[in-house]
Amino acid sequence: MDIHVKQDCDGVDWKAVSETLKCVGMNYDEPDVHKRAFEASHVTVFVYRADRLVGFGRAISDGVYQAAIYDCAVLPEYQGKGIGKTIMKNILSRVSHCNVILYASPGKEGFYQTHGFRKMKTGMALFRKSEKMRQRGFTE
Repeated sequence: MDIHVKQDCDGVDWKAVSETLKCVGMNYDEPDVHKRAFEASHVTVFVYRADRLVGFGRAISDGVYQAAIYDCAVLPEYQGKGIGKTIMKNILSRVSHCNVILYASPGKEGFYQTHGFRKMKTGMALFRKSEKMRQRGFTE
């Protein structure tokens, strides 16, 4: 599959980002909210097939020893084709000196385990929409 990886936010279709997150069942917001979040991130990755945005992800970090990965998503018709792996390898290579955390969508933990992630025993969360996140299986 012929893909192109981009590491900056120039020219990104933020509506496509929002729609992709919605399509895969992740939390999504207005396009401008995602634009601000990605632009404020330490690492951004966008994967295109031809001119179509098919996947993306980002990491926030202090640049020294802590990082967190967010908003990794791949359009359903491109899942299982190595796009997610490309996104994760790209992000992890750019924060390789850091401890890295993330929260996976329920049922997607196995994907992250293939990249070396392990379940945390002491992870805690304070979500804005706490009841919704509990219903989705993120918290007890």
